Amino acid sequence: MEFSAKQIAEYLGGTVEGDENASVKTFAKIEEGVKGAISFLANPHYAHYLYDTQSSIVLVNKDFKPEHEVHTTLIRVENAYEAIARLLTLYQSTMQKRTGIHPLACVAETATVGEGSYVGPFAYVGEHAVVGKGCQIYAGVVIEERATVGDDCLFYPNVSVYHDCKIGNRVTLHSGCVIGADGFGFAPAADGYEKIPQIGIVTIEDDVEIGANTCVDRSTMGSTIVRKGVKLDNLVQVAHNCEVGANTVMSAQVGVAGSTKIGEWCMFGGQVGIAGHAVIGDRVLCGAQAGIAGSIRKGHVTIQGSPAIDAKNFMRSSVVFKYLPEMRQEIEALKKEIQALKAK
Repeated sequence: MEFSAKQIAEYLGGTVEGDENASVKTFAKIEEGVKGAISFLANPHYAHYLYDTQSSIVLVNKDFKPEHEVHTTLIRVENAYEAIARLLTLYQSTMQKRTGIHPLACVAETATVGEGSYVGPFAYVGEHAVVGKGCQIYAGVVIEERATVGDDCLFYPNVSVYHDCKIGNRVTLHSGCVIGADGFGFAPAADGYEKIPQIGIVTIEDDVEIGANTCVDRSTMGSTIVRKGVKLDNLVQVAHNCEVGANTVMSAQVGVAGSTKIGEWCMFGGQVGIAGHAVIGDRVLCGAQAGIAGSIRKGHVTIQGSPAIDAKNFMRSSVVFKYLPEMRQEIEALKKEIQALKAK
């Protein structure tokens, strides 16, 4: 399908600069633009590509001021990054979904699969499990006994949902994601470690997306909870009995230890580690590789470093850190001078 600049601008509430009849039928990065493609410019770092791009249309922010002549058609919007996301979502929604149960799938007689859903080859839906309407369950997915999955979910190949876990509506789980594996619970004994049974579940609320090879462990008792709108990147670990607040996001390799409670709208950079039993308030922003050793109850802070401290303080400390060897030499020299003065 082709769309004109005028149609796109009307959909996004933007304004056209250039040929309003310019049409596009695909997407491209601005530096790889081709005729018939739409691109976007949100980061000023890429602005120099705008003047040579071959894309027919480029989305830009309303306040963008070009430094040179622009040959392509521009659509000015409030937020170019958000606008391209809306267009990509619209494009994806037009793609035809599969329906039906593949002959090589295994669906238990007591399981329920909703209208318009698809279950791919070698997928398994266990006894008394429930899959809602309009779901896409791809090849090799395992949904174990008594697990429930809401409507319009998308599970990519080889996702595992353990028994009794609860998945909300419009949840996306990427390949290798594991929901409901046992929490890491072992009690030291005289001749080793005794496993503590993990008899709880995992609850994933609506509009959550979880990346490839990410694990959310089941609770010892009760439920590990991932609240509405949470986005977890690839290779994230959420341990047993944790709660991740609504609309919180975590980049790759974040690790959350057991029984930690995280507030709403938090953001964690790559490889952040959070100690167990911590309480993190709302809107905590945490830089990559930070180590959170305890609770940050008040929230609304930006932290960095290990152990994590106020981000501005960390930046100031980082400047000093690289000069510590020289500073030590200077201190040692001053000590010798002081001792020499005292001797006199």
